[in-house]
Amino acid sequence: MQYTKNLLSKYYNILKENGIAKYQQCKNIPVSFKKNESTDELWIKHDNSINKWKLDEVEPEQSLLDLKIEIASRIFQNCHFCERLCKVDRRKNAGDCGVKKAGISSEFLHVGEERDLIPSHTIFFSGCTFHCVFCQNWDISQKTGGIYIEPSELSEIIKQRNSQGAKNVNWVGGDPTPNLYYILKVLKECKTNTPQIWNSNMYCSIETLKLLNGVIDLYLTDFKYGNDNCARRLSKVENYLNITKRNHKIAYKNGEMIIRHLVMPNHVECCSKPIILWITKNLSNAVINIMGQYRPEYNADDYEDISRFVSKNEVLQVKNFYNSHHNL
Repeated sequence: MQYTKNLLSKYYNILKENGIAKYQQCKNIPVSFKKNESTDELWIKHDNSINKWKLDEVEPEQSLLDLKIEIASRIFQNCHFCERLCKVDRRKNAGDCGVKKAGISSEFLHVGEERDLIPSHTIFFSGCTFHCVFCQNWDISQKTGGIYIEPSELSEIIKQRNSQGAKNVNWVGGDPTPNLYYILKVLKECKTNTPQIWNSNMYCSIETLKLLNGVIDLYLTDFKYGNDNCARRLSKVENYLNITKRNHKIAYKNGEMIIRHLVMPNHVECCSKPIILWITKNLSNAVINIMGQYRPEYNADDYEDISRFVSKNEVLQVKNFYNSHHNL
C-alpha cells in the first residue's frame, strides 16, 4: 500500500488538502483570447500558457480552462477527439462512437474500483470509441442512451458526492473521450478540490491529450492488446498499438497513472506479455493492475479464442511475468 501511495503521491496530497486539483489551478491561469481568433492561434496561446503555468491569486476574467473549452467546442463541430477522426459535426450528428450530445447512463459512489480510489464518484457515459465484441458494459457502450444533465446541475451532484465521501471524480463509460467538451464545461462550474480521473481506453487524439493536460490528475488507463491484429479483430480499431503507446507516454508525463490490463483467454503470449514488457520499460512508475475477471459477454461466443472464462493459470502466468520483469 505504501508503495502505491509513493507512486500516486500528488493524488494523495490533494486528498490530504496539501495539494490543489489541476483543474482548479487551470481556472487561475490567465489567458486572453478572442472568439474570432483562428484555432491555430488559440493552440499557440494554450501551449504557451501550459508551459508558463503562472497562477493568478484570484480567478481571472479569462482562464486557461476557458480557452480549453473554446478549443474543445471547435473540435466538437469537426470531431476528432478520438483517433477514428470521423470529423462529424456533433451538433447535428453522432460520431462513430454513437455519441451526439453527452448522455450519462449512471453516476454513483463506486466501491469496486482500485482500493486507492474508493469510494469513487464514477460518471458513466453511453457510447464508446471502441466496438469490443466482448464488452462487459455493452449495454451502455454499444448503445446510445443516458440522459443529458446540465453542467451546472452535474457540478452540484459532484459537490454532493464529495460530501458523501467521494475521493475523486471518475470520468468513464463506454469511454469519456467523445464527451470532453461537456466535461470541461462541467469542471468550469465545479468548486470542490477533488482529483479528476480519466478512465479511458486511450485511443484519443493528440489534441484531446493537450486539452486534458492541466485538468486531469490521474489517468486510469486500459491497455488491452499487444498487437494490432487482435485490436482490429476484437475491438474494430486500426493502428492500436502505435496510438496507445504514444498516448500512454504523453499522459505519463502529464499526470500520475494506473494501468489496467485485462487478461483474456488465449491471449497471454500475443497480448499480455508484450504489454507488460513495454510498460515496465517505458512507464516504470505507473501502477499496474492485472485483472483476472474476464468473462465472455456480448458477442464473445462468436470468437472461439475468447468464448470461455479466463483461467486462474493464465492470470497467474501474467502476474508472475510482471513480477519477474518489474524494476529490472
